[in-house]
Amino acid sequence: MADADDVRRLALGLPDVVEIDSDGFDFRVANKGFVWSYPERVPGRPRVIRTDVAVLFVGDEAEKQALLLGEPDLFFTTPGYDGLPLVMLRLPAVNVGRLTELLTDAYRMRADQ
Repeated sequence: MADADDVRRLALGLPDVVEIDSDGFDFRVANKGFVWSYPERVPGRPRVIRTDVAVLFVGDEAEKQALLLGEPDLFFTTPGYDGLPLVMLRLPAVNVGRLTELLTDAYRMRADQ
Protein backbone atom coordinates (compact mmCIF):
# COMPACT_ATOMS: atom_id res chain seq x y z
CA MET A 1 0.00 0.00 0.00
CA ALA A 2 1.51 3.30 -1.12
CA ASP A 3 0.58 6.89 -0.36
CA ALA A 4 1.46 10.47 -1.27
CA ASP A 5 4.50 10.41 1.02
CA ASP A 6 5.88 7.44 -0.94
CA VAL A 7 5.31 9.30 -4.22
CA ARG A 8 7.15 12.34 -2.86
CA ARG A 9 10.07 10.33 -1.48
CA LEU A 10 10.51 8.29 -4.66
CA ALA A 11 10.10 11.22 -7.05
CA LEU A 12 12.53 13.44 -5.19
CA GLY A 13 15.06 10.60 -5.18
CA LEU A 14 15.34 10.84 -8.97
CA PRO A 15 17.90 13.23 -10.55
CA ASP A 16 16.87 16.77 -11.47
CA VAL A 17 13.27 16.42 -10.24
CA VAL A 18 11.47 19.56 -9.16
CA GLU A 19 8.37 19.63 -6.97
CA ILE A 20 5.83 22.23 -8.05
CA ASP A 21 3.84 23.99 -5.33
CA SER A 22 0.33 22.49 -5.26
CA ASP A 23 -2.40 21.37 -2.90
CA GLY A 24 -1.22 17.79 -3.38
CA PHE A 25 1.93 16.69 -5.18
CA ASP A 26 3.29 17.62 -8.61
CA PHE A 27 6.70 16.50 -9.89
CA ARG A 28 8.54 17.47 -13.06
CA VAL A 29 11.76 16.72 -14.86
CA ALA A 30 13.07 18.92 -17.69
CA ASN A 31 10.02 21.13 -17.04
CA LYS A 32 7.62 18.27 -17.90
CA GLY A 33 5.24 16.62 -15.45
CA PHE A 34 5.56 12.90 -14.85
CA VAL A 35 3.37 12.40 -11.77
CA TRP A 36 0.89 14.62 -9.90
CA SER A 37 -2.20 14.46 -7.68
CA TYR A 38 -5.45 13.77 -9.46
CA PRO A 39 -7.57 16.94 -9.74
CA GLU A 40 -11.00 15.31 -9.59
CA ARG A 41 -13.72 17.31 -11.28
CA VAL A 42 -17.35 16.58 -10.53
CA PRO A 43 -19.90 18.71 -12.45
CA GLY A 44 -21.41 21.39 -10.25
CA ARG A 45 -18.73 21.04 -7.56
CA PRO A 46 -15.32 22.60 -6.96
CA ARG A 47 -12.28 20.62 -8.08
CA VAL A 48 -10.89 18.31 -5.38
CA ILE A 49 -7.22 17.37 -5.28
CA ARG A 50 -7.02 13.62 -4.60
CA THR A 51 -3.70 12.65 -3.01
CA ASP A 52 -4.79 9.00 -2.93
CA VAL A 53 -4.76 8.97 -6.75
CA ALA A 54 -1.72 9.82 -8.88
CA VAL A 55 -1.87 10.95 -12.50
CA LEU A 56 1.00 9.18 -14.22
CA PHE A 57 2.61 9.85 -17.59
CA VAL A 58 2.75 6.59 -19.59
CA GLY A 59 4.20 7.64 -22.94
CA ASP A 60 1.58 6.60 -25.45
CA GLU A 61 -1.93 5.28 -25.99
CA ALA A 62 -0.79 1.66 -26.39
CA GLU A 63 0.89 1.66 -22.97
CA LYS A 64 -2.13 3.40 -21.46
CA GLN A 65 -4.50 0.76 -22.79
CA ALA A 66 -2.21 -2.08 -21.71
CA LEU A 67 -2.19 -0.77 -18.13
CA LEU A 68 -5.93 -0.09 -18.04
CA LEU A 69 -6.79 -3.54 -19.41
CA GLY A 70 -4.06 -5.48 -17.65
CA GLU A 71 -4.38 -4.01 -14.16
CA PRO A 72 -7.85 -2.47 -13.76
CA ASP A 73 -7.55 -2.70 -9.97
CA LEU A 74 -4.64 -0.23 -10.10
CA PHE A 75 -5.38 2.01 -13.09
CA PHE A 76 -8.33 3.98 -14.41
CA THR A 77 -9.03 6.96 -16.61
CA THR A 78 -11.73 9.56 -17.15
CA PRO A 79 -13.09 11.23 -20.30
CA GLY A 80 -11.01 14.33 -19.53
CA TYR A 81 -7.87 12.27 -20.19
CA ASP A 82 -9.05 10.74 -23.47
CA GLY A 83 -6.31 10.92 -26.08
CA LEU A 84 -3.64 11.81 -23.52
CA PRO A 85 -0.82 9.45 -22.45
CA LEU A 86 -1.92 9.60 -18.81
CA VAL A 87 -3.52 7.14 -16.39
CA MET A 88 -4.75 7.47 -12.85
CA LEU A 89 -3.15 5.16 -10.29
CA ARG A 90 -4.95 4.14 -7.10
CA LEU A 91 -2.15 4.55 -4.56
CA PRO A 92 -3.71 2.39 -1.80
CA ALA A 93 -3.88 -0.51 -4.28
CA VAL A 94 -0.21 -0.43 -5.34
CA ASN A 95 2.82 -1.65 -3.42
CA VAL A 96 5.90 0.52 -3.09
CA GLY A 97 7.98 -1.71 -5.36
CA ARG A 98 5.52 -1.40 -8.23
CA LEU A 99 5.15 2.35 -7.56
CA THR A 100 8.94 2.71 -7.81
CA GLU A 101 8.91 0.99 -11.20
CA LEU A 102 6.03 3.13 -12.50
CA LEU A 103 7.53 6.42 -11.34
CA THR A 104 10.95 5.54 -12.71
CA ASP A 105 9.46 4.65 -16.10
CA ALA A 106 7.41 7.87 -16.23
CA TYR A 107 10.44 9.90 -15.19
CA ARG A 108 12.66 8.34 -17.88
CA MET A 109 10.12 8.91 -20.62
CA ARG A 110 9.77 12.60 -19.73
CA ALA A 111 13.48 13.21 -19.13
CA ASP A 112 14.31 11.73 -22.55
CA GLN A 113 11.77 13.80 -24.52
